[in-house]
Amino acid sequence: MATGKISGREFKEKVLELVSSNNFEQDLGTLRKLPARKVINPLFSFLLSTDSKIKWATVTAFGAVVSNLADQDMESARVIMRRLMWQLNDESGGIGWGCPEAMGEIIAGHGGLAREYARALGSYIREDGNFLEHEPLQEGSLWGICRVAQVRPKLIRDAVPHLLRFLESRNATLRGLTVWALGLLGAREACSQMERLLNDDDRIAIYRDRKITIYQVKDLAKEALKKIGR
Repeated sequence: MATGKISGREFKEKVLELVSSNNFEQDLGTLRKLPARKVINPLFSFLLSTDSKIKWATVTAFGAVVSNLADQDMESARVIMRRLMWQLNDESGGIGWGCPEAMGEIIAGHGGLAREYARALGSYIREDGNFLEHEPLQEGSLWGICRVAQVRPKLIRDAVPHLLRFLESRNATLRGLTVWALGLLGAREACSQMERLLNDDDRIAIYRDRKITIYQVKDLAKEALKKIGR
């Protein structure tokens, strides 16, 4: 895709076409080849999409684009990470929808950025850290932690004590994401609490393995306990 002679609006529309694609896995390769500094602004705007397919494809694209950029220009990749963090700061005037998820995907995808920013991601669920009050942002932070735990569990293992409180949440998505994370992190200390969720029939949608799937919380708890060996 030639980018030099098209307008900013046309470029944004092309990026939207790629993240909306029914062949997203193939088109992700095209996104990686676009100039990272140019594609990032459209991606930030698409994190706000109310279309879950576009939102999650954008999260995946963030991971691919920023990881690729970090291999070429680490400082520019850090600027994007700091921008994601700024969006979650009260002083930014924004809300930061999608930003914890994008951070998690990036941290999962790049070892250098993971070592620098995994602790920052974990801070969003810590009451002694940068705790996020809005439940949708808590869901995003927990999803980001799950994503990191899939690939780099040692870097996010210290989140375990701060995850436990979410097992008691009235929000089924928070409970489900938490048991997924605890299973990935091998958190034996959480087993007794997770066993109480084996009768939790609530259903939630989770973006996992690049597709949105409906799970019952009790099945996620069973899976987590099995992974831990209980």
